[in-house]
Amino acid sequence: MTPNDTADNALPDAGVARAAVGAGLPLAGFTVMDLSRALAGPYCTALLGDLGADVIKVESAKGGDSTRSWPPFEDEHSLYFDSTNRNKRSIAVDFYAEAGRTLLWDLAVSADVLVENFRPGVLATMGLDPEALREANPGLVIASVSGFGTTGPLAQAAGLDQVAQGMSGLMSVTGPDAESPTRVGVPVMDLYAGVFTAVGICASLAGRAGNGGQGHGVGTSLLEAGLAVSAFQGQNYLSTGAVPVPQGNDHPVLSPYGVFQTADIPAIIAVGNQAHWAKFCAIIGAPELKEDPRFAVGRSRSEHRAELTELIEQKLVHRPGLEWIEAFRAAGIPTGPIYTYEQAFEDPQVQALDMVQTVTRTDGSALPLLRGPLSINGTATGVRKAPPALGEDTWAVLEGLGLDEGQIAGLVEAGIVQAHPPAGGRP
Repeated sequence: MTPNDTADNALPDAGVARAAVGAGLPLAGFTVMDLSRALAGPYCTALLGDLGADVIKVESAKGGDSTRSWPPFEDEHSLYFDSTNRNKRSIAVDFYAEAGRTLLWDLAVSADVLVENFRPGVLATMGLDPEALREANPGLVIASVSGFGTTGPLAQAAGLDQVAQGMSGLMSVTGPDAESPTRVGVPVMDLYAGVFTAVGICASLAGRAGNGGQGHGVGTSLLEAGLAVSAFQGQNYLSTGAVPVPQGNDHPVLSPYGVFQTADIPAIIAVGNQAHWAKFCAIIGAPELKEDPRFAVGRSRSEHRAELTELIEQKLVHRPGLEWIEAFRAAGIPTGPIYTYEQAFEDPQVQALDMVQTVTRTDGSALPLLRGPLSINGTATGVRKAPPALGEDTWAVLEGLGLDEGQIAGLVEAGIVQAHPPAGGRP
């Protein structure tokens, strides 16, 4: 099934415009109605925008996405908002006015995907009942992100990233010891939920033809995302009953694998197999460690981790960290420094990946922005459009729905939408 090709919803002029957005990228021609806010949903839709989708960020005319008011700020711009709203258009609508809800409906039935992260059931109270939408637009993929899922005693409870980090078990294995459970320094539950939702959306779009042209309902939650990424830690408990504990900077299974002090800086060194172990011992000038029965194989090295770490650091402290890193890399042993973000962005490898791209906001200010992490046919998906001002694209989006200049001006005058005047001098 081609993007948004349900016969009842075809918009001939809008289809041409959509096809031009993200031309040459896998999701070019698909339209995403983004009703999400904060982080999980917006991160999902940013990824879809990276892949070429026309993402229409639908915000309340009464302030927009709440993260627009979250620090840190650069002038009047929220950098939190900027971090997850690249490659999107913004339309600002009064969600509570009847005319505003009509616009929401029209946007939904003309889209390929609707993404929301309200509590379960809220979408229907906004006049966007999923069953009614599917009847009007059978191909619509409706993707929902919640805190705790759609069933169970916490289905209606508010959920945030750190709550999910705590309840999923992640914090219990993060930090220096069992008495100091620690949150990960970025909201990984939000981010993982966003990634999983994007995967589900892409799968649904790819599978619509085999589903009789019907879109799927895609759903996940912060808690489900947190449990899903527990990987071997969760499996260890399920299979053995042993409750995992924090390992600090050490790998829970492999050794030596973690952070080691050198003459000047800590370095991450990961010895993952016997071949690496033999090379490692030779490089640090300790061939006797390779022959020591306590360290001969991976399991025994893990069992004698503390003793091994002490012996290794006695060797490492005699040379600067970057020298060791260079030697280990030359031998194929994974290694690297621990950077601040300043150092990370200055690293030649990061710069070679062109991860930071400067875009211009609608007010003319320049914004250095992280691009998405994907490449298509060897070319990185770039930042085509700066994070939008509230209502920046309202006029163009409404024109794409078939409204004429007078109708749009009337909606602006009535306060139903907030619109920035488009190029050409129109009001």
